[in-house]
Amino acid sequence: MTRFVSNRLRRVTAAVLLLAPAAGLLWVPWYSGARPRLAGVPFFYWYQLAWVPGCGLALLAAYLLTRNTHRRPDPASGRRHHRPGP
Repeated sequence: MTRFVSNRLRRVTAAVLLLAPAAGLLWVPWYSGARPRLAGVPFFYWYQLAWVPGCGLALLAAYLLTRNTHRRPDPASGRRHHRPGP
């Protein structure tokens, strides 16, 4: 039961991480103004540009949360999982 809760929590966290950039960028009225300016660049442009590394970090975090680090063979199926070598 604990493993199920842990896996479910990881999946929900990954989903939130993947939806945050979409929500932050699709809600245009929130950031459509020209003020404040940063080095002469209107807010609209640097807000979107700031999301580029933010999206990359969110994708990396979601990947790390959802990847399966330990593949163990299922004794009931009689099959082994192939782990590719270097």
